[in-house]
This record gives sequence, C-alpha cells and structure tokens, in this order.
Amino acid sequence: MRETLRRTRRPLEQLAVAGLLSLASYLFVGVILLTLVTTLIVVGAGVMPETVLMLRRMAGFKRRRVALWTGTDIPEAYVPLTGTLSERVRAGVTDPATYRDLRWLGLHFVYGWLLLYVSLPVFAVGVLVDGVWCGLLGRRAVVLPLVARIADLEAAWSGALLKASPEVERAARLTERVEELTVTRAGAVAAHGAELRRIERDLHDGTQARLVSMSMRVGLARRAFDKDPEAARKLLADAQDQAEEALTELRHVVRGIHPPILTDRGLAGAVRALAASSGLEVAVRAEGVEEGPRAPAAVEAAAYFVVAEALTNAAKHSGAAEAAVELHRVAGMLRISVRDEGRGGADDAGGTGLLGMRRRVAALDGTVEVASPVGGPTVIEVELPCAW
Repeated sequence: MRETLRRTRRPLEQLAVAGLLSLASYLFVGVILLTLVTTLIVVGAGVMPETVLMLRRMAGFKRRRVALWTGTDIPEAYVPLTGTLSERVRAGVTDPATYRDLRWLGLHFVYGWLLLYVSLPVFAVGVLVDGVWCGLLGRRAVVLPLVARIADLEAAWSGALLKASPEVERAARLTERVEELTVTRAGAVAAHGAELRRIERDLHDGTQARLVSMSMRVGLARRAFDKDPEAARKLLADAQDQAEEALTELRHVVRGIHPPILTDRGLAGAVRALAASSGLEVAVRAEGVEEGPRAPAAVEAAAYFVVAEALTNAAKHSGAAEAAVELHRVAGMLRISVRDEGRGGADDAGGTGLLGMRRRVAALDGTVEVASPVGGPTVIEVELPCAW
C-alpha cells in the first residue's frame, strides 16, 4: 500500500500543476482582453508582442510538463517576434501558433481544474478501498491507479492541443536547420580564416625567413668567391643547410593543409602512423574503412585532424600512457572514437583544441561528443556524414 501511494503522488502533482495553470489561464484571460482593447485604440499596441510572449511561455511550460510526464517532446513552432513594433505585432497576430495556444488556454481552463476535482474524490475513495483491498488483503490496487489514468488523459489532451500540424512542424524544422547551417557556416569560415592565418604565419616566420637568409648567404658567397674561396664555400654550405630547413618547413606546412600520407596510405594507414608517432601506446582498430571505396578527401582530412588533435591533447594534458582509436564505417557515416585513461577534465574553454575540432567537423555537418569527467577517462566521439 505504501508503494501504491508513492506511485500515486506523482500523478496528483501533475494534476495539481494543471489545476494551478488553469487558474493562471483564467487570470490571463483578463490580460488578453486588456491587450485587445488597448491595441484596438492604438494606445497599447506595444503590449501585444509582450502578451504573445507571455502566452508562449505558458504554453512552453505546459509542453515541458507534458514531455516530462509522457517522455515525448512537443516541439515549438513559433514565428520570431523581431523587427519594428508593427512587424512584431503583425507576426504575433498572424502566427497560427498564437491561435493554437489560445485554443489550448481556453480549453485547459475547463478540463485542467475539472480533472483535478475528479481526481481528488477518486484518491480519497482509493485510499479507503485500496487500503483494505491492497493493504490488508495483499491484492493489487484497483482505484488509486485511476489517478494516473486521469493524469494521462490530461497530458494527452494538452499534447494534442499544443502540437503543431505536420506542415508547421516541417517549416519550423526547416527554419531551425537554416539557423543551424548559418551558425555552422560562420564557424567554418572562422576555422578557414584561422587556418589561412596559421599557414601565412608559418610561411612568413619560418620558410620565408630561411629563404631570405639563404639568399643573403648566396650573395655573400658570390662576392667572396674570388677573394676568399674558403669563406665562400662555408657560406654556400650554410645556404644549403638553410635550403634544407626551408624545405622541411614547407613539407610541414603542406602536411597541415592536406597530409600526403592520407593520399598514400588512406585514412587507416595515416591514423596508424599518427599513433606510432604520438608518444603513447595507441591501439588502432579500423572496421570497414580499408574495404571498398575510400571516403571523400574532405572527410578523410577532417577525420585525420580530429585524431591528430585528440592524440596531441592526450599526450600533452591527460597524463595517460595509453589511448585507443576506433574507426567505423557504417551506412552513410564515418564514426571516430578516441579514448584515453588520463585525468579527464577536458572542455572547450581549456585551450585543448576542442573548439577547432568542433568547427572542422561542423563544416561537414558532423557531430562531436566529448565525455571527460574529472578523473577520466576522456572519450571523444565524432560522426561525419559520408557517401561511400
């Protein structure tokens, strides 16, 4: 019986909140009438968008309550209230979601408190009947579970009233997708600009400086060749060393743009080479990546840099001695997982390159999940859309 009462408490709380929201709906009707009157006489037109926002907040609260009870989210589909006052008023008045929320508000005022009133005598009778039937005779409760059925009914009615039509949901998802792609594009542009600045800095500070130094040594060698051949040979030897160092730095810059090892060995071979040179004991497992057609070059490059950044972070910051890299080829997707058993605590604000990793992956419409509790382990999971 104690367990039955405990299970009944949550439905009663759900119905109590619905009853209180019904009371708030009744009070909000006065706000709506005041808004309509002031808007019609133009004096209070600025109140209209704020009233619509208040209505949206009430409906949003109810959506969250229904989602908490049923386990199914009810997506919102609202027209943004932005722009000038007239534009915001027009958006609030013409948005179909406004009338959907008003319909819910009016009906919920009726059934919200009504179902609460129905549940109270059911609960009282249930305590008496099930107290004997369940508590004394040890049978399954028969009356108290009806309270949960009433809560289910209230949530079902609210969900049906607040749920947008399929066309509106598709339009809302499309709008959300456009906003997401806009943010992704901005991140990709920022990552591209940062990469160009890095290449320019490497060429200017490294390769260009060595080439200038080499040119000066060659010029000095030409002048000294007739008078001091030994000094000229030494200058030419220094110039040759400068040329070799410049070539080494150029190869490093080229590898930063698109590693040649990806072209030569493919993604699995390039990742194994990364693992061998990382300074950690890295176990690499590739499932399906080496079979069939290769992934597009952009996807392979993004996967390579993700693994490189993750292993670099693990070697520098985690304190781990071992790591594991997994590459999985699935339908329409390349999955990468990098795990280390270090101290954990990695986050985007920690300067460990996670932000750049996210931007690079987001540019290909992929996802990055980082789990790094303090004390470890750190697991980075990446999914990249890929047409194999």
